[in-house]
Amino acid sequence: MRLVAWLIGLPLAVVATVFAVANRQEIHFDLWPLPFGLDVAAYLAVLAPLALGLATGAALVWVSGAGARLRARAERRRADSLERRLADRQSPTP
Repeated sequence: MRLVAWLIGLPLAVVATVFAVANRQEIHFDLWPLPFGLDVAAYLAVLAPLALGLATGAALVWVSGAGARLRARAERRRADSLERRLADRQSPTP
């Protein structure tokens, strides 16, 4: 699994780096309801929302899996408890 992450992540990092180097010029964003604008590098205007969306999606997936992780932890504790009780009953008593 780690190899797959490297095989996918490394080329994406290279593409993002090349994109950032090629798009260093500044662009002006007018923040319409507000009376001012913002000058940012073009690569930030593209990569920042992409990174924000990736982080938001990862956080939502992590939060949605919380219930399953809690149930798995409770079942693991139950299994450990049952294994201890079984081992206690199987051990010879003098």
